[in-house]
Amino acid sequence: MNKSKVRLIDVAEKAGVSKSTASQFLNGRFDFMSFDTRLRLQKAVEELNYVPNNIARSLKTNKTKTLGVIVRDIASYYTSQTIRGMDDYCKSHGYDLFIYNSDFEPKTEKNALTTLCQLNVDGAIIASCGNNAKLIEDISNNTMPVVQFQLEHDDCDTGIVVADYKRASFDATEYLINLGHKHICFVTQKFESVKSRQEKYQGFVDAHTKHNIPVDEALTIHWSRQEGLHRSPVEMLKSDNPPTAFFTQQIAITIDVLKELEAASIPIPQDVSLLGFEEIPMAEFFKVPITVIKQQPYELGGEAARMLMNKINNPKSVNTRMLVPCSLVERSSCAAPKA
Repeated sequence: MNKSKVRLIDVAEKAGVSKSTASQFLNGRFDFMSFDTRLRLQKAVEELNYVPNNIARSLKTNKTKTLGVIVRDIASYYTSQTIRGMDDYCKSHGYDLFIYNSDFEPKTEKNALTTLCQLNVDGAIIASCGNNAKLIEDISNNTMPVVQFQLEHDDCDTGIVVADYKRASFDATEYLINLGHKHICFVTQKFESVKSRQEKYQGFVDAHTKHNIPVDEALTIHWSRQEGLHRSPVEMLKSDNPPTAFFTQQIAITIDVLKELEAASIPIPQDVSLLGFEEIPMAEFFKVPITVIKQQPYELGGEAARMLMNKINNPKSVNTRMLVPCSLVERSSCAAPKA
């Protein structure tokens, strides 16, 4: 029999049960059934190659058992590990994922959100670029639950799962201070409108405050995805008040700083230390293995999926903010400053 023509009633008749009993079995509600009944139903499903009609099922249950995921760069190590955590959790709970890549473009992100609503997914997880805050909040309140991850923006109230950026930045800065560094250059994207980046900077400031070291605003380099580093770290090392360490805030920034130091033949950590926020794949095999703040993207992805399913199953539950801890991985790129 052609599996596209197999119906639920065909499974029921072959197993010698009612259509209702077959439906209960396929929806996992079979605790009341005898072992023989379950065995006959399973055998009928396999022999007929029966594939449930998810569209019909969704009309009946008002659930499609699908979730949407919108990321900014699916090719990045952090994002791929996060998606894997989401997917593993969802598979174990009978859900499938639709994944969209926004490429940091607000319009692409908006279109993906609209498409997911049209697909009638049960909920969405998003790492937003920050320009569609009102739309995301409206969808979460009125259409389907939304959980955010990776970056937190000030003007959008949804459930969110992020790394504990402030604590991690504090620990990294204190580690450098304990090595003897008092002139640490903070290399970052603009952070005024992004809460997660603000927290990294606040952790940096708090560590200085704890050790009675003033923060020198001049020891800051901004970076953008379009233009790269806005100041040269090499030129900064030639200044009257040079940094003895660079603390970079994401992989792309760390790589750009590494490239400039390498091109100028500036040895790490002999002339300057380098500590990066976010693990670099195979960093331990670099000529100078890089000390990093290691996040837990797989665990974070799983927690984001868990939070979303809780919202789906408990629509009146309040939005929560979950912090996933990070850890400092010490390698060879940090040492005491040269005398």
